[in-house]
Amino acid sequence: MDAGPSAHYVPTGMETQAQAARGRPREFDPEEALSAALTVFWRRGYEGASMAELTEAMGITKPSLYACFGNKESLFRKALDLYERDKLCYTRTALEAPTAKGVAERLLRGSLAIQTGTTDPHGCLGVISTVACAVQAESIRDDVIARRASSDAALLARLERARDEGDFPETIDPQALATYLSAVMQGMAVQAGAGVPPERLEQLVETTLAIWPGK
Repeated sequence: MDAGPSAHYVPTGMETQAQAARGRPREFDPEEALSAALTVFWRRGYEGASMAELTEAMGITKPSLYACFGNKESLFRKALDLYERDKLCYTRTALEAPTAKGVAERLLRGSLAIQTGTTDPHGCLGVISTVACAVQAESIRDDVIARRASSDAALLARLERARDEGDFPETIDPQALATYLSAVMQGMAVQAGAGVPPERLEQLVETTLAIWPGK
């Protein structure tokens, strides 16, 4: 019995290329995809961001996400790296200010700029994720806390130097001052995420600088 033409059909070269193109994963820019993932995590927190929401925002399939970034936890860590590199770059230059008050002002105004900007979500990614993470995401919470501890240690070292240089009275404990400044910035992030108007956050910055000890 004749099996018909399909039994002996061989695709042409052009048809073979078209079939291969349909089966090939769509190309994408990893940096742009990671930036999109950062926005989702920033807005929703680690646990609030679903894989479906992430892949849709990134414009890729779940297999492509796993192949390029690993699992969700790995993707979040890479998003945190991007967040620190691009959004928190002001923290590095802040520590180079000539006075402790200058350090505080650069940190506060850098934080204010992020919280009141129009292109990024408001609130701090680290604060959002630490507060929202449940027991299942303890490794994420620990990572965020470890990163913050590193930043806090750098700030403390800078304030200890400022005290030794006579930048503020010796009766002021650098650790207490660093904790106070961190608490103000974290409070600003929480309030910004809750929709507090920018002018009120600006007042908080001005008040903190007005009562800052020393010159």
